[in-house]
Amino acid sequence: MNLTVAITGASGSVFNQELLRALDADPRIQHIDFIASQSALRVAAEELELSSRNDLAEKLLGAPSSKIRQHHDADIGASIASGSYPSAGMIVLPCSMGTLASIANGLAQSLIERAADVTLKERRPLVLCVRETPFNKIHLRNMTLAADAGATIFPVIPSFYNRPIDSTEMAKQFAYRVLAHFGLPQPDAYVWKGEA
Repeated sequence: MNLTVAITGASGSVFNQELLRALDADPRIQHIDFIASQSALRVAAEELELSSRNDLAEKLLGAPSSKIRQHHDADIGASIASGSYPSAGMIVLPCSMGTLASIANGLAQSLIERAADVTLKERRPLVLCVRETPFNKIHLRNMTLAADAGATIFPVIPSFYNRPIDSTEMAKQFAYRVLAHFGLPQPDAYVWKGEA
């Protein structure tokens, strides 16, 4: 399976970090096309105390990966900008309200926006992990537009019933839920089994 993963400028870089780690370790994943917006590069550097903004995927993983190819967000001619490129779908985590607005309204001015547009037009799964609070009416309207076009709105809301020990565990379990929604259940994901 080939997947496209994007990170945008909303807070929550650790969620994308845990998603990439899970995908890199998953034998079902052959290739990951990774895109970071300019805002994401800044936010991730600040939140995760990274030494530079270069090679973000490698920095998020802590090591190089043969599975991941990082694209520049301005490279509108990249492979993932075409519907003929084989991809099983796309995850945007976290998805800023600006990126949501661009995707919902079909602007396709950056590679992230174009790849999402291609994902929708080819009727492939597009998961937008929106990250903002509170939502205003414009945000809600854009979520409805994106959902009507075929996207799944998957707000970054971690669970607490699994009693996470820290924010990294919360991010990891959230990433696992996104992957389960994508048909990629993870072996150490917490699954609610009901009361004994």
